Amino acid sequence: MRSLDISLLRTLVAVDQHGTFARAADHVGRSESAVSLQLKRLEHLIGKPLFHRARRGMALTEAGQTLLGYAKRMIELNDEALTALPGKTTEGVVRLGAPADIAETWLPSVLARFARAYPLVRVDVAAGRSNAAFSQFKSGKLDLVVTFGEDWPESAGWSMALPMAWIGPKDYRHGDGEAVRLAVLDPPCLFRNAAAVALDGKGIPWTAAFASPSLASLWGAVTAGLGITVRTPHGLPPQLTTLGAEAGLPALPETTLSLFGSRPTTPPAADRLAEILIDTLEGTIGAAM
Repeated sequence: MRSLDISLLRTLVAVDQHGTFARAADHVGRSESAVSLQLKRLEHLIGKPLFHRARRGMALTEAGQTLLGYAKRMIELNDEALTALPGKTTEGVVRLGAPADIAETWLPSVLARFARAYPLVRVDVAAGRSNAAFSQFKSGKLDLVVTFGEDWPESAGWSMALPMAWIGPKDYRHGDGEAVRLAVLDPPCLFRNAAAVALDGKGIPWTAAFASPSLASLWGAVTAGLGITVRTPHGLPPQLTTLGAEAGLPALPETTLSLFGSRPTTPPAADRLAEILIDTLEGTIGAAM
């Protein structure tokens, strides 16, 4: 009977998450050649190729996708089993920064899953704007940070391209010649800038009818009809919807959601939190795209 080595499965997950052998090698603490050899061992065991070259690094084959699902479950059970044994407990604090879009939607389930594996590790969450959270990360005040950005940062451990969307009430329509009333976050804000550029590019007048530092109050303003806004189309309040050309609105660019971490000072448990966060985002956002 053949057996799957957990260390090989960790490497499989790392390459999938980070996109290249080099990034995965940094994550698992091995050389790039060692990562390549580990995947060859795994492919020999499975009897099928697991990755192929893609535009942004390595992409899973159909067999790789199938094995990845089992690998994540096996790793999680392995870590939970070791944590449950006497003398194998991990303690400490992991400091995570995330935009409110993530903190108010997917993060609770991520933290619940993490707590099952590391019940004695406290996660301190700083929910706020991407630019402020990234500054805290660079200064060493956060161990992990999730940010929205305009590009695909090479220094990120993981990234995902997401569409931006106009968001408003289901019956919204923009009349010709009317100024678009925007509900936006206070500057600096990536989504606010994208809305302004898109409207200016089409010569559509607009005004910032509502501004706030809070995402919750932003959703309240849009629901009340004070204006429409721009965010990603994922995790919207149920009373709101995405709007497009049929509403008389111009196209918007993509944004990039990125996760930064894995430094020498990063607590070991932070890597596991990052894996669970990535798995959750890819399993929910990625499946919906």
